[in-house]
Amino acid sequence: MKKVQKPAYKTASPIIILVRPQLAENIGMVARAMMNAGLYDLRLVSPRENHLDEKAVAASSGAAVILENAEVFETLDKAIADTNYVVATTARARNMAKTVHFPTEAANLLNERLNNNQKCAILFGAERTGLENQEIVMADEIIEIPLNPLHTSLNLSQAVLIVGYEWFKSRHNPTIHKDLGSGQPATKEELEIFLTKLENELTTRGYFRFIDKKERMQRNLRNIFTRNGLTAAEIKTLHGVLNDLIKKG
Repeated sequence: MKKVQKPAYKTASPIIILVRPQLAENIGMVARAMMNAGLYDLRLVSPRENHLDEKAVAASSGAAVILENAEVFETLDKAIADTNYVVATTARARNMAKTVHFPTEAANLLNERLNNNQKCAILFGAERTGLENQEIVMADEIIEIPLNPLHTSLNLSQAVLIVGYEWFKSRHNPTIHKDLGSGQPATKEELEIFLTKLENELTTRGYFRFIDKKERMQRNLRNIFTRNGLTAAEIKTLHGVLNDLIKKG
């Protein structure tokens, strides 16, 4: 199957990442929703079933080319390594210090970054459980889909369609272009390398000595760095600071 030819005005679009999707037909319906919204880049993290299964292709209803072009990753950190900005979707409140946007506002923010040549991604969790906290912590910000609090359950493809529709609408009614500042934003891989180095050094120095608090402390550290939109140059500076502290320690 040939790769889809994207229309010229769709060359800059967010990547849709499904984390631990369970059913092949749900992946197919996501592809259908993506095609409705002009989204063509699909990544899958540890899918339970084959995304090229005949059930997925049938459910895609003419959008099978998105399935054919989809990329599969073992872990989320690998799936977002080359991205600059990641938003995670959730239908419920999370006890995290991250900025939360409704889909309409998030769509405008995504387009601002896409217009500044940033690679962006939107995360969606597994059908039954959604995204886990350790997955959301890897995102810069959160998209919360406002729903009736008595019933916030959404089908995976419905969630993709809601967010995708708002992005499509925003793309055709673009906001004023904004300069996000000098310097290319750091990729998630660059940020992960620094955070791993920092956590390893803190472990060596006994910072995480309270085992029962280690996970929460690591999550808080990561939230501090992921919500500030660091540039590649700033990451290099942080490496320099850390290296200097290690030498003098």
